[in-house]
Amino acid sequence: MQIGEMKVLSGTAHPRLTKEICENLGIPPAQVTLRRFPDGEHFVKINENIRGKDVFIVQPTCPPANDHLMELLIMIDAAKRASAERITAVIPFFGYARQDRKDQPRVPITAKLVANLLTTAGANRVLAMDLHASQIQGFFDIPVDHLYGSTVFYDYLARFPVQEMVVISPDVGGIKMSAAYADMLGAPFGFVAKRRTDDSNVEAMNIVGDVDGKDVLLVDDLTESAGTLEAAARLSREKGARHVRAVVSHAVLSETGYERLASGFLDELITTDSTPIDTRNLAITVLRVAPLLAEAILRISNHQSVTSLFKIKGF
Repeated sequence: MQIGEMKVLSGTAHPRLTKEICENLGIPPAQVTLRRFPDGEHFVKINENIRGKDVFIVQPTCPPANDHLMELLIMIDAAKRASAERITAVIPFFGYARQDRKDQPRVPITAKLVANLLTTAGANRVLAMDLHASQIQGFFDIPVDHLYGSTVFYDYLARFPVQEMVVISPDVGGIKMSAAYADMLGAPFGFVAKRRTDDSNVEAMNIVGDVDGKDVLLVDDLTESAGTLEAAARLSREKGARHVRAVVSHAVLSETGYERLASGFLDELITTDSTPIDTRNLAITVLRVAPLLAEAILRISNHQSVTSLFKIKGF
C-alpha cells in the first residue's frame, strides 16, 4: 500500500504525539472536527475523504479514560461509516488493562470488555505498547501488534555502566518484564515482594537480589500514584543501593504521584510520552515514542513484519 493511501487521525488525548508520528511519516494529520455537545456528548466529523483508505486513529486512553475511550469508539465508527478500507486503533497506553482477570468475587474483566467495544465499533486491528499483561492480546478477536518500550529505552540505558547496575522488579507481577530488561542490558536481576494496603499505598516486604553498593534500575509498565516505586526505592536504599532510577513505560501520574516524586525517593524517573506528561521540573526524563509508532504504522500499512522493531540483542 502506498503512503498516499494512508490517513492518520488524532483524538484529543495526545494530538502532539499524532503530529510527531505524521512528521516521521512525512504526511499531515487528517482533518477531524472533535467537539462536545452542551450535555457532554462527543461529536466527531472526519473532514477528508477516507473511502478505501488505510486509517490509523491515535488515541491513548489516559485520564480522563472514559472520555478518551468513548471518543476513540466514536472515531472508529465514523471511519467505518465513511468506508475506510481498514481501521487500526493506535493505543500507546491501553487503559483498563489492570482489570484483566477476576481476582475477587463479582468483579468484571474490564480489559476484555474494552477489547469487545473496540472490535464492535469497527476496529480491524490494534497497535499498542507495553500492555499491562501480555495475555490482553488474546482478549481481541482481531490482530494486535504489541510493541515493547525497551526499544525506546535501550539507547538511553546503555550509557550507564552495566557492572554497577542491578535490575529490580518492584513487584512479583513484573518479574518477566524486568528479567527481559536485565537480559537485554546484561545486568543481574532481582525483585521486591510487596503487600498492597490500598489503591495508592504499598508496603515493601523484602528484596531478593544484591543491591548493596549498586545502581538500582526499577522496571515497571505503569505508575500512577508511584506507591509501588516509592516502596521499592526506599527498601533498596535501606539495603545499601547507591542510586535508584526507574524505567516506566507509562507515567499516568496523579497528584499523589507527583507529590511522592517531589520527595526525591528516585534519582530519576525515565518514561515515554505514550501519554501527555508534565515533568514539573522534577527528575523525569521523557523519551519519544513517535518514531517507533510511525515505523510500526508504516510496516502495518505495507503488510510488513513488525516483529523486528523490538528485537534488540535478541530481546
